[in-house]
Amino acid sequence: METKIKKAVFPVGGLGTRFLPATKALPKEMLPVASKPLIQHAFEEARRAGIEEFIFITGRNKNIITNHFDCVYELETHLNDREKHDALALTRDWVPDAGNIAFIRQQHPLGLGHAVWCARHFIKNEPFAVLLADEMFLSNTGNHLLSDMITMYNETEGNIIAVADVDPQDTHKYGIIHPQDDNGTSMRIVDMIEKPTPAQSPSNVSIVGRYILNSEIFTYIEKTSKGAGGEIQLTDAMKAMIETCPTYGYRFDGMRLDCGNHLGYFEANLQFAIHDPIFGKQAREYIKNIAKEL
Repeated sequence: METKIKKAVFPVGGLGTRFLPATKALPKEMLPVASKPLIQHAFEEARRAGIEEFIFITGRNKNIITNHFDCVYELETHLNDREKHDALALTRDWVPDAGNIAFIRQQHPLGLGHAVWCARHFIKNEPFAVLLADEMFLSNTGNHLLSDMITMYNETEGNIIAVADVDPQDTHKYGIIHPQDDNGTSMRIVDMIEKPTPAQSPSNVSIVGRYILNSEIFTYIEKTSKGAGGEIQLTDAMKAMIETCPTYGYRFDGMRLDCGNHLGYFEANLQFAIHDPIFGKQAREYIKNIAKEL
């Protein structure tokens, strides 16, 4: 019997220090890729996967995100009066219904594990998704990452973690798993470590910002001490949970765009530009002309 994954958690309380000074006043999750902010891309991925309730874990100076998911009557009235229906649709048609969205303040920036733990009273005893907005994915097959992960959860009922291969010299930037029975798409995870040095790393397979977790994870987060960076790491809680809950990695067939760093964010904008149905041809020609000068 399929389990309905109805709820998704979006941790958006981070400070975004790698994108200063832009993120001094603007949350990094509101940085645009192809005219949509990063958080809207993640939200739409979740909704396509059948998610019905959206839980945002926010912090100070994040009210812009709250406003983005609200109605703006003045703007909507202005567009409606001028019969700018396409712009009006872009403004309001994707906004979730009242009661399907919640914003929870994470008072202290204590890490991803703590951010997820803040959603415990809203999740209760259900399995749920976690999406990090600064990770984007372009499919080679037309499938959507979170949808594929939910399908895998219904087959295993274990925790499902999206993974990708990284340069072995970059393992210190990521949570790294120790995989078994890797068939190229899925694998059993027997261990994981947050930001290991290349010498400590059990593999070069990293965790990449999408999770399906059973609600028991909250018990393990409560018992987790501060780890790498002085934060409560979700990786450490999932590692402890492996003993009682099977945990699997899912390697997506497509391109991962890590918008948490400057180069990845630049690449994401290029990829979305060249695939745009209206501007894609001009974008490709522009890039070709620049390449000739390099």
